[in-house]
Amino acid sequence: MSLTVYIVSTVSVFFFSGLLAMAGLGAAFIFVPLFYYLGVPLAEAVPTALMLNVVSLMFATVNYYRGGLINWRIGLPILITAVLLAPLGAHTTPFVDKRLFLGMFAGFLVFAGFMMLFYKPALRTAPLNRAVESTAGAAVGGVAGFLGGLLGVGGGNFIVPVLNWLGIDAKVAAGTTAMVVVFASFSGFLGHVTLGGLSPVFIGIMALFSALGSIVGSQMMKTMISSSQLKKIIGVLLMLIAAKMIFDIIK
Repeated sequence: MSLTVYIVSTVSVFFFSGLLAMAGLGAAFIFVPLFYYLGVPLAEAVPTALMLNVVSLMFATVNYYRGGLINWRIGLPILITAVLLAPLGAHTTPFVDKRLFLGMFAGFLVFAGFMMLFYKPALRTAPLNRAVESTAGAAVGGVAGFLGGLLGVGGGNFIVPVLNWLGIDAKVAAGTTAMVVVFASFSGFLGHVTLGGLSPVFIGIMALFSALGSIVGSQMMKTMISSSQLKKIIGVLLMLIAAKMIFDIIK
């Protein structure tokens, strides 16, 4: 690969890893077309992007854990059901109109983006009881995992706004989602990886800058950005993700 490819890739990976880590989301949906456009074969671009999700959000999750921004009681049920139902969604893909479902999901993201920007749910002064948290987490994770497997999109885009609508603080919603997306992305990586065709040097350099970007972004979210500001950031990101999905559908 040329020096230009490395420069553009490292700058982009650092910036987007940090930006998306603030919201607890992975940036693979940006990295796949970016790497492909720069000449990386699609069979290498997909697993590389998913691995960068793992690296980025793993560092972010550690930072959020230290800041007490992970709700484990609702996060673990989300994680378990998401991992279990993602393969079911993937196996359902041949039997549905994927473009229709992508369009519907993009519509949901636009709606969720506006809600994050303008709707102010009452934050809970006391946590939900364990049974409600487990049930809500299992339901959210099941839907997110199934949609992620069905459409090949990040389930975190669904998890973050729903947790916030349940009255969970935006920072805790993002931190909890980051923890879930680490495992979901690693599962996707294992399903797509073709180790023989990947460049260890390229992956190593991208992973380093992804980690650095994530550390910077997650630290900014934890210490410099308020929950209300984070909600606005997430709202804008969700609408930009929806716009990209719509563009992919109509192009």
